[in-house]
Amino acid sequence: MLLGKTIDTPDKMEDAAAALADLGAANVLVKGGHLTSGPGIDLLYEAASGQTTRHIADRVDTKNSHGTGCTLSSAIAAGLARGLDLKTAVAEAKNYITEALKAGADIKIGSGHGPVHHFYALWERL
Repeated sequence: MLLGKTIDTPDKMEDAAAALADLGAANVLVKGGHLTSGPGIDLLYEAASGQTTRHIADRVDTKNSHGTGCTLSSAIAAGLARGLDLKTAVAEAKNYITEALKAGADIKIGSGHGPVHHFYALWERL
């Protein structure tokens, strides 16, 4: 929407990240959950270095995907608050959201898109 383009491949995601950085963002994370096939790819673009890092995970087949973007951004912020560098914070957040999607994939709540299982790591310990 921001660029007025359809972003439907990882290469187009890279181009979009650079274009968004040209608008003034120091770092850009383009989520690939909207892609229709292949693994889940998120791209981190760092404008200062021009470096792109692809974060790749298994695509999780579930309708329980409500709040994934908010959860991902919150997990990144929590990692940065813990003192992680940006790449590590994004990598850990990507792993967290992927595991939360997997853990909540079969939960039946309501009739629409349900939530991911945010507490999967603690739930198993109780």
